[in-house]
Amino acid sequence: MAQKSQSYEHHTRWYPIWHFVAFPILAIHVIVTLVVLLQGFSWWNVWMVLVAMALVLGLFASRAMALTNQDRIIRLEQRVRLERLLPPPLQARIPELKLGHLVALRFAADDEVAGLVERCLSGDLPDRNAVKQAIRDWQADWHRV
Repeated sequence: MAQKSQSYEHHTRWYPIWHFVAFPILAIHVIVTLVVLLQGFSWWNVWMVLVAMALVLGLFASRAMALTNQDRIIRLEQRVRLERLLPPPLQARIPELKLGHLVALRFAADDEVAGLVERCLSGDLPDRNAVKQAIRDWQADWHRV
């Protein structure tokens, strides 16, 4: 089955286990344990609320670690890619690009990267959202976390 095309409007990745199963269940669990605590105070109920909150925090921490690792990999990939695609004057300025620029540039086709980098460095594209909106030839990334 062919994958749906990607664009700025349709590039958000929903991870079903995270977005529609684990987080909602744990969020409901926190609410239920709080209701039980409010209905009858006991140290056991306090402990259950703390455990429920710890589970939610642990879930968020695991997601944050995965996204941080993904950003580090994207930063490395894009720096290598830009060294290959950019003319020498722009290659020297790669370290000036923000992480958000590098993250967004992964969606751009090779032939438009140099122009987008120039616009990023000039301040015309201040953040990842502006870069994504400026991309004309969107290259899908189906391997995101």
